[in-house]
Amino acid sequence: MNIETTTMEAIHTDVLQTTLNGEPVLRVVKKDKLMEFDENTYAKLVGSSFHNGTIEVKMLSRLLSNAPDFARGFIGIAFRISEDDTTFESFYVRPTNGRIDDPVRKNRAIQYFSYPKYTFDYFRNLGITDFEGTADIGLDEWISLKAVINGARGAFYLNDSKKPLLVVENMKHGADAKGAIGFFVDIGTEAFFKDLKITKTD
Repeated sequence: MNIETTTMEAIHTDVLQTTLNGEPVLRVVKKDKLMEFDENTYAKLVGSSFHNGTIEVKMLSRLLSNAPDFARGFIGIAFRISEDDTTFESFYVRPTNGRIDDPVRKNRAIQYFSYPKYTFDYFRNLGITDFEGTADIGLDEWISLKAVINGARGAFYLNDSKKPLLVVENMKHGADAKGAIGFFVDIGTEAFFKDLKITKTD
């Protein structure tokens, strides 16, 4: 799916159809709620309704010139987004953590969260590490993401990995949730997306 031909709604973001290295891409930057994390900050695919199936997209992130020290190049997807943007599931990556020596940060290269309650901060405060993991990724490089969603289970692959880097057996909004698909960004990130492919199984 050529993202240029789709209609995107900017939810607390600035969204621009542009080119990168001669290719059509979608640029997304967080605009509002600048000091909060894991919120409804994405470009939403208008008219999309997704329950089960596969979401594939290529994404690239850079740090903005005014990015704070804690910025990690946050970039990913939101899915099963409710019509009023008050609930959704998400998977994103932190490219600056991908190849770092710090073992704690290295294990936080990828992240699942569920809005509004089950954010990364919620999991960390409870010492829950099941929703993060490692990945060989970096800034300013295309990262291929594939999410395979079936009921309450989400399996997430990067860069054509044979096995999922993260499997979530109990996504927090449950097996019956459905809704729109979006491109997620967080603070300090200049995000680019291309080559969206959605395959529904129901």
